[in-house]
Amino acid sequence: MTAISFEFFPPKTDEQRDQLHTAAQKLKSRTPEYVSVTFGAGGSTLSYTGETVRQLRERHSLTVAPHLSCMGGSKAEIAELLDVYRQQGCRRIVALRGDLPSGMATPGDFRYAAELVRFIRQHSGDHFHIEVAAYPETHPQADDALADLRHFKAKVDAGANGAITQYFFNVDAYFRFVDDVQRLGVNVPIVPGIMPISNFTQLRRFSEACGAEIPRWIVKRMQAHGDDAESVRELGADVVAQLCQRLIDGGVPGLHFYTLNRAKATQAVLDRLSL
Repeated sequence: MTAISFEFFPPKTDEQRDQLHTAAQKLKSRTPEYVSVTFGAGGSTLSYTGETVRQLRERHSLTVAPHLSCMGGSKAEIAELLDVYRQQGCRRIVALRGDLPSGMATPGDFRYAAELVRFIRQHSGDHFHIEVAAYPETHPQADDALADLRHFKAKVDAGANGAITQYFFNVDAYFRFVDDVQRLGVNVPIVPGIMPISNFTQLRRFSEACGAEIPRWIVKRMQAHGDDAESVRELGADVVAQLCQRLIDGGVPGLHFYTLNRAKATQAVLDRLSL
């Protein structure tokens, strides 16, 4: 059985909170290994993430992995968050470099995710299972592909237990990335990140920002459906399910779905898979 997990983001309004809990209620029936919660900065550096973690644990009985971003944070603030998550019963952390918060001029005490991973290990020992990010199509800010592979290896050498990839639609890019890092001596599980397709215009905007390539054939097929939202959703579910099945057949350790706090598109993919 292929393990699955879901990503949520911290809601800021009552409407968003209702949407999150509706999605969590529907998706928890899929028995995810865990769910992650992105780092939603509020105030200086502490975040909405902790409250969302608590809600998902208490209200939905889910195993939750908070995202922890080091950009803009001090060692003291990161240590405080680690202590809060440990007190809440969390045993997993997703450790990321992240982006510099709006209005902040300096990156804080950490510049790279490898430094954050090393600090978590120094502060919390082996309490947390640490996931880091991986980029099968190369991080958009990397100097080149080899430099990106070396940055990834540095995160694992610092103490990461596994990785979740940026979403992609090129299966070969994922398997090539895994082969490349294994040649560098990295053997941690690398779980593919999966982006279900519901709003193709939004997906293209996300993809341009994060460097995820949408193959031309997908773009052209989506354009053929124009404004027919239901046809776009059906085609999207078929395309992503086929992607997932190829990954499963290739022996991936799991699938991590970027839900955008909605259940429908993710459920449509899962319904098509032989999990």
